[in-house]
Amino acid sequence: MEVSSEPLQQGRGLVLVRRQPPVPQGLRKTLKARLLRSCTCSLPRARALVQDLIPATRWLRQYRPREYLAGDIMSGLVIGIILVPQAIAYSLLAGLQPIYSLYTSFFANLIYFFMGTSRHISVGIFSLLCLMVGQVVDRELHLAGFDPSQDSLGPRANGSNLNDSAATLVLGPPDCGRDCYAIRVATALTLVAGVYQVLMGVLQLGFVSAYLSQPLLDGFAMGASVTILTSQLRHLLGVRMPRHQGLGMVVSTWLSLLRSASQANVCDVVTSTICLAVLLVAKELSDRCRHRLRVPLPTELLVIVVATLVSHFGQLHERFGSSVAGNIPTGFVVPRVPDPELMQRVALDAVALALVGSAFSISLAEMFAHNHGYSIRANQELLAVGCCNVLPAFFHCFATSAALAKSLVKTSTGCRTQLSSVVSAAVVLLVLLVLAPLFRDLQRSVLACVIVVSLRGALRKVRDLPRLWRLSPADALVWMGTAATCVLVSTEAGLLAGVILSLLSLVGRTQRPHAALLARIGDSAFYEDTTEFEGLVPEPRVQVFRFSGPLYYANKDFFLQSLYSLTGLDAGRLAARRKERSSEVGASETDPVESKDGPGSSRAALVPTAAGFHTVVIDCAPLLFLDTTGMATLQGLRQDYKALGISLLLACCSPPVRDALGKGGFLREDQGDVAEEEQLFHSVHSAVLAARARHGELAAADSTL
Repeated sequence: MEVSSEPLQQGRGLVLVRRQPPVPQGLRKTLKARLLRSCTCSLPRARALVQDLIPATRWLRQYRPREYLAGDIMSGLVIGIILVPQAIAYSLLAGLQPIYSLYTSFFANLIYFFMGTSRHISVGIFSLLCLMVGQVVDRELHLAGFDPSQDSLGPRANGSNLNDSAATLVLGPPDCGRDCYAIRVATALTLVAGVYQVLMGVLQLGFVSAYLSQPLLDGFAMGASVTILTSQLRHLLGVRMPRHQGLGMVVSTWLSLLRSASQANVCDVVTSTICLAVLLVAKELSDRCRHRLRVPLPTELLVIVVATLVSHFGQLHERFGSSVAGNIPTGFVVPRVPDPELMQRVALDAVALALVGSAFSISLAEMFAHNHGYSIRANQELLAVGCCNVLPAFFHCFATSAALAKSLVKTSTGCRTQLSSVVSAAVVLLVLLVLAPLFRDLQRSVLACVIVVSLRGALRKVRDLPRLWRLSPADALVWMGTAATCVLVSTEAGLLAGVILSLLSLVGRTQRPHAALLARIGDSAFYEDTTEFEGLVPEPRVQVFRFSGPLYYANKDFFLQSLYSLTGLDAGRLAARRKERSSEVGASETDPVESKDGPGSSRAALVPTAAGFHTVVIDCAPLLFLDTTGMATLQGLRQDYKALGISLLLACCSPPVRDALGKGGFLREDQGDVAEEEQLFHSVHSAVLAARARHGELAAADSTL
């Protein structure tokens, strides 16, 4: 690069010489060069493209069986054992048959093995997504004339009939029953959500998920967990009641439960009490002894196996009317293209599903990558999760994403690579082909217990709320607003409310940032906030002002109000009054405070103002950026101070702010003998010293007159 040809000034200390920036190419040349790079085809580029799209082709060549294989097999087996009961249980949330949850777990593990960049996360069924899918399925079933309260689980699961009272309202295909139509809705929703995620990855929009803040996600998880817990209470109690949907679903469900509590099934209540006690105690012991246990206890699987045996030999369904899982077929069904008409109906619902799945997957992938010292690619994660939804949608699967609980178990059991996902898929495949019918007599109340216990982690986040409030009240309000909207309105409304509250908190922090006057720390060259620290030494007749935020159109008024309030001088109003009086009196008369040499002369600078200072130094270190309105604010402020004989100096400006000042004309305005290096300073102390020296020179010049 070329350097500036301006000579260095000697005797004035260190001088910075700005490099001349390279001449930018035109837009046409830039686009042409990028297009040529993108369209150039060669064998190395093709190989790199394949490795980028399918990362397994890269890391499999570097796989170390002696170091990695044992841990991957162990973690894969454990996750597979956990997946089976969770897959069957989460079918309650989605309103689908258990076989579809097993399909989803199988395909998601295989696809992410090839396309994922994280080595540790577990991608599969996720309770929050199952809830969102189930709400859409219930709505579409109701619109199609089916009875949403008739669960897909049960002995008649594969032979569902239409609701007789609404038979005339049927909009679904005549050859498709309730369960058939439910999975068609779920696959259409999943395909559209997956397409959204793939498009986000192709368009390099991985950064969008960063705008879903952690307080938002935690609050959403809390609110959705309460919704899930509420939806499972009827299974825990064995109560026959309609499945509420839409706005206020949680409140409506609780009211229905209170009215139907007398109809609870005693067998289901006893079973739920025993299973909850066993699962909670086992989970608590597992958490306390996790450092001693090489492998976590498969409590859910043991409870499900024992409960199935008790239900089968005790004939709980026939004797006590307890609801059971019903027939679970084996093998795979013929692939089917999702219904285009249903895809149009659920296109808007898929937006929230895609955003939530992407945000949780990317945040978990980044968390585990940071903990284990490697990096992930957010855009590739979007492609991977999107393909985990797009491709399985043709095989009767529904939406998936990464899940924290299973990912933690996967890491704690020795997982080193995504080869463990293949082992987990093999375990699920074994159940699909052989073991699935054995769970026919499993009670639904047991599955509900598995779901409720899995919510422990999300429900415990409420204990972090006091700490979050102490750290950041704005983040705590986002957490509470998101959770409350999820519970009182709906999960989709909760997500939207969380995004709006997060943006408002961001705007609020930049619109009204902290402003303070600074003073010197003893004899040092450092300055700090006078309201925060004691014993600081204020600079005589110099005001040092710090504005801890950007200066743009939304906070320009707050910037001026803070400056005028802290310095005790409303420069804008006083300058306007003097201008009015000057125009009324005439050019022959001057303002009493001004000298006859005018406001910009040296004598005018020496005339004491009502505030008792001659210089204002603005610490621009926290000033992130300036827009055109902020630039106009600084220019107007300097003109007002100049009319009052006060100098305005800027210190610690970042390169973007300096460039904005130069391009905006702030440094090219007529300042007399004041050069650019005498307007901008690299430290607050150098600006104060310059103001002190300049005032001393002007005072000496005035004394000679």
